[in-house]
Amino acid sequence: MATTVLVADDDEMFRELVTEILTQGGYAVVRAEDGQAAWDAMQRKKVDMAVLDLNMPRMDGLELTRKIRDDARYRDLPVLLLTVRAMVEDQVSGYERGADDYLTKPFDSKMLLARVKVLERRAKK
Repeated sequence: MATTVLVADDDEMFRELVTEILTQGGYAVVRAEDGQAAWDAMQRKKVDMAVLDLNMPRMDGLELTRKIRDDARYRDLPVLLLTVRAMVEDQVSGYERGADDYLTKPFDSKMLLARVKVLERRAKK
């Protein structure tokens, strides 16, 4: 059974790009256009991991990460933040909210897959 990755990004083209990369890598993908839609999707579907943009309407990636960590059902869900915000302060803030990894845009598709595979391995332990 394929690992299911939640991809939340308000940029439709970028969301589709990440979906295509992950699908070609053998993952099942659940897509959401913002943090609130991602949270709602998590209530309806089982996801094994989340790839979240930081800058999204309704609920940003940091708020969603905090919400995931505060909920016992999702506390151990691997979270990768994917964003154009490359400042050290942004990365530290992401890790402080509970993100497991942080990747800045633009990125190489092989690097995204490698990071997702590492999180997948860690989650299975």
